[in-house]
Amino acid sequence: MSIKFDVIVIGAGPGGYISAIRAAQLGMSVACVDNWENSQGGAAPGGTCTNVGCIPSKALLHSSEYFEKIKHLSKHGIEIDNLKLNIDTLIGRKDSIIKQNNDGILHLLKKNKVTFFHGKASFLGKTSINWSIKIENVKTGLEKTVSAKHIIIATGSLPRKLPSLPFDEKLILSNDGALRLNNVPSKLCIVGGGVIGLEMGSVWRRLGSQVTILESMTEFLPGVDRQVAEEAFKIFSKQGLDIELKAKIEDTKIDQNSVSINYFNSQNKLKNLAVDKVIVSIGRVPNIGGLNDETVGLSIDENNFIIVDENCKTNLSNVWAIGDVVRGPMLAHKSEEEGIAVSERIAGQHTHVNFATIPWVIYTSPEIAWVGKNEQQLNKEGRKYKVGKFPFLANGRARVLDETSGFAKVISDFKTDEILGVHIIGPLASELIAEAVAIMEFRGASEDIARICHAHPTLSEVLKEAALGVEKRSLNF
Repeated sequence: MSIKFDVIVIGAGPGGYISAIRAAQLGMSVACVDNWENSQGGAAPGGTCTNVGCIPSKALLHSSEYFEKIKHLSKHGIEIDNLKLNIDTLIGRKDSIIKQNNDGILHLLKKNKVTFFHGKASFLGKTSINWSIKIENVKTGLEKTVSAKHIIIATGSLPRKLPSLPFDEKLILSNDGALRLNNVPSKLCIVGGGVIGLEMGSVWRRLGSQVTILESMTEFLPGVDRQVAEEAFKIFSKQGLDIELKAKIEDTKIDQNSVSINYFNSQNKLKNLAVDKVIVSIGRVPNIGGLNDETVGLSIDENNFIIVDENCKTNLSNVWAIGDVVRGPMLAHKSEEEGIAVSERIAGQHTHVNFATIPWVIYTSPEIAWVGKNEQQLNKEGRKYKVGKFPFLANGRARVLDETSGFAKVISDFKTDEILGVHIIGPLASELIAEAVAIMEFRGASEDIARICHAHPTLSEVLKEAALGVEKRSLNF
């Protein structure tokens, strides 16, 4: 006999579990189904973000940054001899944080009276009102059927595969394998110079790897403001990341303990790179396998994204989709906002997600964060604008922190002064960008940031000074 709910959410990643909780808060009976499991076979909700993405990568980035900074503490009068790295402890800390998040999500679902099912969900069909969903426990083979009027698909994404370098998670690693290394590779190749590639490259370079990044694009970080991207390239190269642009892999040879890659560089010269491990980070693809979408007629586009309208409605009645399986940026916080919005729409509320104010972050050191449009986009549109820019080198708090690389940049409309974009490369850019998002959400001007009193000494003063710079009146540079 089928158990009936008002809403069934398929997937317990950032979008899924948040959507389930919001629906429950609004008085609906809710089930959430998720197939992630930990090493003991238990439920591990949180999706890619918690298990093999955002959370574990930031844990390793933080630990590796400590390790690198300790090497340079002598300038603070702190001298440390015989510095050692215990990789097992480092990875163990990351794993414990993952488990804390898994357990925390299970607690939140229970607290909000969301029924959680550990298993793989797929469509069976529809009665006059309700959709029937099969839940299968892959390990035991046990099945059960649940039903609901509304279904929210939040199944996330998977790493994109490179045919010449198939994942084995031993020598050829996805983001999952890259987070599970139990020793520091002497030589490491990263295929793809995007967000994941740069973050993973930064982790293992700090811990002692010689890292080469092979990026097929002509430009470094093509979606990022050019001034920020050029500054980042200089900083990362100086740190020791060997970044090869316009690299085209010709062939590869995989031995028992190493990988040999022949590639053409930017001068079209054939080069060979022999490494211990390869991390492939060339993007992600929607995870829709096993949904049984063909049977129910769910519309999928040529890139395997579920087709939705501006409200995240699919072509099927009362079936919704959010996050990485639909159009838009593959970002955990975008998925969360869509999940909240969908649950509120189901409850009859009117809500929206403003894609123009979704922030982006790269958690390297220095961090890179931005919101809105960059100069190249505005030039393409033919829109007139003003720019204010201020370096962290001129900020007292940045000097105290010994993190003076980078700058903040504010772009506003030439006539109205409405902020069109904010771009930051520097310490804690991921936190500083929130102020810009808030101002832009209210269609504020650079003058608004310039007139707000910012505490001194803080890094946030860099954003204030950049806003002042829009009218050529920065006070500290």
